[in-house]
Amino acid sequence: MDIQFYGANCITLTIKGARVVIDDNLAELGGKSITKAGDIALFTGAHGKIKADVKLMIDLPGEYEVSNVSITGIPARAHLDASGLANTIYTITAGDTTVAVIGHIYHDLNEKQLETIGLVDAMIIPVGGHGYTLDPLGALKVIKAVEPKVVIPTHYDDSTLSFEVPQTDLASALHDLGMEPQETTAKLKLKPSELSDATHLIVLEKS
Repeated sequence: MDIQFYGANCITLTIKGARVVIDDNLAELGGKSITKAGDIALFTGAHGKIKADVKLMIDLPGEYEVSNVSITGIPARAHLDASGLANTIYTITAGDTTVAVIGHIYHDLNEKQLETIGLVDAMIIPVGGHGYTLDPLGALKVIKAVEPKVVIPTHYDDSTLSFEVPQTDLASALHDLGMEPQETTAKLKLKPSELSDATHLIVLEKS
């Protein structure tokens, strides 16, 4: 599985025969949508209209199977300052690799949510804070609860995008997380057989 980052909370997971695009709200933030025809599009929360002819669009909890990819959407409480809204956590499994995608949620996960998430190889989690999404301390609480092998931070300050709420810059977020990046790369080739049981943080350069 190849993982790439495009800014905000937008990530792609590329598996043989399929590409999963997560939270492509880039056009709404002053960027350019990266979703293409045939993609599987996932949204953890509110989103605009998709212009591309996608294979499947998922924005609600449930269990889905498409192109040999298993997707489980788990209902979650939205961030504390976004009262009245709901978000969806996803686990995405292809072959022997499982990735958890954490949206703009409240940092306390209950036992049922944690049981459904289960063991994951990598977790994609926002760290920008400021009342819009998880801040580093909230993100750290989720990381400790799930114990993924790899953590990939998203939704931090980006001068090329216009966020509704200013976001913490990456250096400050990593300082508050108390985690040093094991690697900075443009594309992560995730291979579970090469991962240790300890949690490592990997920074993805924006594509």
